[in-house]
Amino acid sequence: MRKLSREQGKKSVELARKTIEELLREDSKEENYDENFLNEKRGVFTTLTKNGELKGCIGFPRPVMELGKAIRESSIKAATDDPRFSPVTEEEFENICVELSILTQPEEIVYENEEELLEKIEIGKDGLIVSSGFRTGLLLPQVAKDNEWGVEEFLSNTCIKAGLDQDAWKDRNPIIKKFQAQIFLEEEPGGKIIEK
Repeated sequence: MRKLSREQGKKSVELARKTIEELLREDSKEENYDENFLNEKRGVFTTLTKNGELKGCIGFPRPVMELGKAIRESSIKAATDDPRFSPVTEEEFENICVELSILTQPEEIVYENEEELLEKIEIGKDGLIVSSGFRTGLLLPQVAKDNEWGVEEFLSNTCIKAGLDQDAWKDRNPIIKKFQAQIFLEEEPGGKIIEK
């Protein structure tokens, strides 16, 4: 899957911010995208931060819908439906930075033993999905880097996110997938957009 250009990343983050602003002003409208890249199916996560602290993060790990629609839906859900946080208010949104992670297709990691599994995960590059039965946990690539985790800590925390025992990854029972992400974010609320 081809990467987005810096300009496409900028337009994507601008779309996310505009979507949340319209929602908060109760001025939401359906969009048609004249940008071809927004019509391509891609996985995406919208992350909202306030003063460097997480305020919402929701998305779609798999390319189940066009990027433009996925950005709009994940942005609305990150602002209003993340169960860990109260919904974002219009006043509060002025102090919130928007970050988008555009994902590659998740691929299952095939391995023979723990050592081989650990060698196949690269901190700062790979995100993880751990699933067992109906339980699934996902952590974006930047989470491990931001928390200065090693590969074992990253696997354990992804298991915890899935509601599993932190050592479940050692049992060879859960399915472990990895993916990569292109990350675009605002340096300050509504400010300059950069690629991380």
